[in-house]
Amino acid sequence: MAEKKVSILTAFKTIIWPRRNLVFIGLLLIVISKAASFVAPLSLKYLMDDIIPNKDVDFLKLLVGAVILAITVQAITSFLLTKILSVQAQFLISELRAQVQKKVLSLPISFFDNAKSGALVSRIMTDVEGVRNLIGTGLVQLVGGSITAIVSLILLLQISWSMTLFTLIPLAIFAVIALKAFKIIRPIFRNRGKINAEVTGRLTETLGGVRVIKGFNAEAQENKVFEIGVAKLFENVKKSLTATAFMTSSSTFLLGVATTGVMGLGGYEIMNGSLTIGEFLTFTFLLGLMIAPIVQMSNIGSQLTEALAGLDRTEELMNMTPESDEENRTIVLENIKGDIVFDDVSFAYEEDKEVLHNISFRANSGDVIALVGSSGSGKSTIAGLAATFLNPQSGNISIDGKDVSKVNLNSFRKNLGVVLQDEFLFEGTIRQNILFPRPNATEEELNKAVQAAYVDEFTDRFDDGLETLIGERGVKLSGGQRQRIAIARAVLANPKILILDEATSNLDTESEALIQKSLATLTEGRTTFVIAHRLSTIRKANQILVIENGRIAEQGTHDELIDKEGRYYNLFTYQARI
Repeated sequence: MAEKKVSILTAFKTIIWPRRNLVFIGLLLIVISKAASFVAPLSLKYLMDDIIPNKDVDFLKLLVGAVILAITVQAITSFLLTKILSVQAQFLISELRAQVQKKVLSLPISFFDNAKSGALVSRIMTDVEGVRNLIGTGLVQLVGGSITAIVSLILLLQISWSMTLFTLIPLAIFAVIALKAFKIIRPIFRNRGKINAEVTGRLTETLGGVRVIKGFNAEAQENKVFEIGVAKLFENVKKSLTATAFMTSSSTFLLGVATTGVMGLGGYEIMNGSLTIGEFLTFTFLLGLMIAPIVQMSNIGSQLTEALAGLDRTEELMNMTPESDEENRTIVLENIKGDIVFDDVSFAYEEDKEVLHNISFRANSGDVIALVGSSGSGKSTIAGLAATFLNPQSGNISIDGKDVSKVNLNSFRKNLGVVLQDEFLFEGTIRQNILFPRPNATEEELNKAVQAAYVDEFTDRFDDGLETLIGERGVKLSGGQRQRIAIARAVLANPKILILDEATSNLDTESEALIQKSLATLTEGRTTFVIAHRLSTIRKANQILVIENGRIAEQGTHDELIDKEGRYYNLFTYQARI
């Protein structure tokens, strides 16, 4: 499928037109500024042809005053232009970043499974920056430059049509070269955004996994990967620099030809008496006024091309379908009980590669459902479906008799809590991490959650207690401490449905014992899905599902499955022997 490109017209409708008042003020300021810029060159004719030959001092004073006033007007309008438009452009960038971030967080889990977090950071922070060239001084200068060039051309034709036509030939050649160069440059800029996102993504992963890198002595390997990435970025920049340099050198040569022609033709016309020295000097200055914006346009054109390439990628993200699907998900849950039913549910991450086949079971409100089985059997996928992170390909999942695919996700997830095996903690204090689901919870509610998860057992030993800073991802805490903070967070959220990727398998005995106690508190009265690693922890589960190759191999309580002496019996007795 061809990549959709953001046109100037689309950018105008969505970005410039809503801010037309500011852009109009900017255009007005630049018109005043450009009008003032004509005073100095036009005054040269009067200076050379009238004032100096007639020694008219009074006229000279008036002329100097007019030029000083024009220069003052130019300085003031230039300041106001930057102040108004550049500040507005930066405000727009911050608005767009917020919109893109909001959009990204609305996308389904499957999107994040296939995207690097660093690449997404680049897309949110960098891709929108080019917008400053649309709403900022770039576009206004383009319009202002065009006005200056047209007015200069009219005045030049009045002074000498022959010299003017001669200068237009190299300028026309330059315009053709510039248009062709922009066609080449835009895909380069678009590709640069992708490469930049890839390199940023890898760098973010490298910094996040620095312990693994050092643990396997893999610094040289990571350095090599990064070097390859920045080399690709360099090659891309080199291409755009080559195209830009070609434009610049072409303009230098062609404008040099135009200037030489003006010298020759102007000198000839002065000698013939058809042109005065004042007119010649005015022509030269006006020619500079006409050529400067044309050359500047090549630079502005590159900026606008870069801006549109960034907007291409931003638009691509903004057009993605969010997971909320508000048109179809119209059922809003109120005061749910937590009865969940899987009815003949099948799921595939990739087309024609099912990982779950015809899963059916019922979890009554307050039940603990344990999912056991070997790695890759489909336990996490069932939990993901129950959490609405995934949608089934066929079959039906219901909550309190209502089809989950039609339920408003916000109303469902208000009642959902998750405790993962590799629990994610945010940089900040222990208090901030526990309060994450309910920042406005009372001190009493916070303390209850802290005690229920036995967090106070270790925070009491810290000088700063709950105000202790835990570092990025909680690196300053042990695995058991991180897990108890995660459980306290879930207790505070007080969900009706709980997804628990049981995290006692890699903990010391003391931590495991405390976490088992806090889990007993956490699961009370909640419909809980436990992905069980240690089978000794799920004896009290209301229902155990043994998952093998994406199917339910066995189903029942601990005692029922032990009596069957099937797959669960084998797994349990094997772990008991260990």
